[in-house]
Formats: sequence, C-alpha cells, structure tokens
Amino acid sequence: MGRGKIEIKKIENATNRQVTYSKRRNGLFKKAQELTVLCDAKVSLIMFSSTGKFHEFLSPNISTKGFFDLYQKTTGIDLWNSHYERMEENYRSLKEINKKLRREIRQRMGGDLNELNIKELQALEAKMDSSLLAIRERKYHVIKTQTDKHKKKEAKLDGQDGIVETGGYYESTMGLLPTGASNLYALRLYQNQQPPLVIHHGTNDLRLA
Repeated sequence: MGRGKIEIKKIENATNRQVTYSKRRNGLFKKAQELTVLCDAKVSLIMFSSTGKFHEFLSPNISTKGFFDLYQKTTGIDLWNSHYERMEENYRSLKEINKKLRREIRQRMGGDLNELNIKELQALEAKMDSSLLAIRERKYHVIKTQTDKHKKKEAKLDGQDGIVETGGYYESTMGLLPTGASNLYALRLYQNQQPPLVIHHGTNDLRLA
C-alpha cells in the first residue's frame, strides 16, 4: 500500500512536531548532499527549529563566506554594507564616550578646567565633595572594624587566667612562666621601663630581674 497523503498544517503535538522536523531535516540534508556529489553543485541550507535550535548544511567544496560572496555577486545585494555601517556608528559612539570619561578623570585631578564655566565648576565641586564624603565614610568604617577586632582580642585575653595590664607595647612573656603555674592570676608589665617582673603565685611573689 502506498503512503497516504497528510494534510499540510502545523502539527499541534510538540513531540510529534519535533520528530517530523528531525526526519524531514535529515531528508533535506541527504538530498543536498546528493546534489553536491552528482551535479557538483554548491548548496547551502540553514534551518532553525521552533525551539531556536540551529542546523546547517554546506557543500564541502565552498566555505560559508565564499557562498555569501557568490550570492552577493550574483544578486547584486550587499549583505555586509549595512552591518559595517552599524559597526562604524557603534565605534564612533564608544570613542566619544571614552573621550568624555578621560576628560572627566583629568578634571577630577585638577586638569582641563579652563573650558568650564561657573556652573560646570560648581557641579564638579559638588561631585568631588560627594566622592570625598564616600571615601571618608569608608575610612571610618575600616577604622571601626579594626578597633572592634582589637577590642575583641583584648576581651579574649582578659578572659584567660593571666590578666595583662599595660597601656603601651608589650610582648608575650608566657614563655618565662614556670611549669605548673596554672593558678597565676595577675601578670603586670610596666610601660616605658623594665622593672622586675612580679608574678603573684598564691601568697608568694616571684620576681624576675
């Protein structure tokens, strides 16, 4: 029995539509390959599925650029001219933006000010004040963060068995403590001088010269 004719209309079922697309696409590519071999033809097929997936067939005896160049020569249609004009316009726009940004950078560094009028100078001054305010706020935030970390370290030291009381620079002297001094409750260092180190251990004082 011969295959019956089907009505040419959109296949509503998505799965059946995709299966039919794949089968017929492969059939078209096969015919294009046969034309290329049998007739030495230059064939190009470009296809996009309903999901946007791209498929292409191109005869092996020509490149994609060569095919479009041949198309332009035959039809007299310039495919690249409009694209080149858009690229040129985009380049000019980016070049102007770059020039403007460079000028603004120089002005913020105190250069190229002679061409500015009083309103433009006032606007620039306002921008500089705003930038300076943001920098100061960030600086104070960093200072506060570092101060808070330092306070936490001091609180951690105060919570240990040994308490260090000093207002200046000091180095750790834990290595000088005798073994077994677990009930040490006070260690006092004096600033700007090197007095004997007094370690209170029970009722006795240990003095290190």
